[in-house]
Amino acid sequence: MTVTADLLVAPSEPDADGTFVRVTPESAGWGHVGFEVLALDGSATRETGDREVCVVVVSGECRVGDWTLAGRKDPWSGPPGAAYLPAGTTFELSGRGEIALCWAPANGGAAARVLEPGEVEHRGRGAHARRVQPILMGDEAAGSLLVCEVITPAGHWSSYPPHKHDRDAMPDESFLEETYYHRVSPAQGFALQRVYTGDGELDVSVAARDRDTVLVPRGYHTVSAPPGYELYYLNVMAGPKRAWAISNDPDHEWTM
Repeated sequence: MTVTADLLVAPSEPDADGTFVRVTPESAGWGHVGFEVLALDGSATRETGDREVCVVVVSGECRVGDWTLAGRKDPWSGPPGAAYLPAGTTFELSGRGEIALCWAPANGGAAARVLEPGEVEHRGRGAHARRVQPILMGDEAAGSLLVCEVITPAGHWSSYPPHKHDRDAMPDESFLEETYYHRVSPAQGFALQRVYTGDGELDVSVAARDRDTVLVPRGYHTVSAPPGYELYYLNVMAGPKRAWAISNDPDHEWTM
């Protein structure tokens, strides 16, 4: 049985360049997704090496080299500024804000560019209605990365019905590792997230607090925002094939 600590990554004290969340393939025990969040106050430099990266402005303002990305007061205040950088790139971040770096193997990659936000998707109905903001999904070129963000109203469920993407069985399902970076408003709140497999070998429920990251290595997963607390999360996904194909838990698919 996997224990909670394996899937929940709490923020740490910021290091010299402001990084307070760092997930690597080695720390997560998987092969594709890396994730960082910086409390940027000045500048920070990164090299992509053999990976690609998607830079996302969670809040504040940021420049990536000569590019000025769209800023916002907080994750609930409009679409994100974002940029894509391929392998073999050295880049500088400058500004002040909460900046996420989403990493994956380059797999050929694509051209460096500023990413314009895609059209918001209104997904689900009733108490599992939520808003999905594409950032670097299938309609945008990349090697491995898939990135989006989701706003879940207070009292609603999200990533619902529970679904999974842990088999290389296209076109029905793709294998994708995934991280959820949570922001909660007001900040003293929490979200509940469950990750489980149909055979019960993995069944973990965690209370994710503001700025916690939850790892989804396999299995069905779903999230709940308690009454009174709006939930934002940033999803990063990557796997051997760049495709988002999911299977819903058959026990709960009827709720669609």
